[in-house]
Amino acid sequence: MFYKFKFLRRKPKVYSKIENHIFGIITELLKVSTTDINVDELGGKYYLSNEEQHFKVTILSNDYVIRLTNTRDSVAEKYDKVFVEDVLKAVKEEKHRRMELVYDSITNSIEKMAERLHNTLIESNEQENEKVRRLESEPVENDQKVNF
Repeated sequence: MFYKFKFLRRKPKVYSKIENHIFGIITELLKVSTTDINVDELGGKYYLSNEEQHFKVTILSNDYVIRLTNTRDSVAEKYDKVFVEDVLKAVKEEKHRRMELVYDSITNSIEKMAERLHNTLIESNEQENEKVRRLESEPVENDQKVNF
């Protein structure tokens, strides 16, 4: 018989109005491909930067501080641990998704290059075999020597 341990599951966090806006800002920035995501894993720092929209976000995961900066405003506040962890989860998922895209692109390029080289080698071997067949089918005169 299995018992469900409801106390082990984390209840969804109800965010404050400010946290909802902060989370919304960050997720909207993550949706834009021109937003740079940089990470200092050792220092627990995460940076989002969108030059077109003049927006920067710094997340200090060890201190649970999020700093938002644009051309008019800058604010840095300490937030609830669960909220910051949820924000970091969104950032890490987007960073991972982008890394997968780069990896897939590199793999695709390598695959195309390998296919091109393989086909080139096949064509070269076919041309070489054709030359050999032509030489073998030509009559050989007594003065000529054929070396293979």
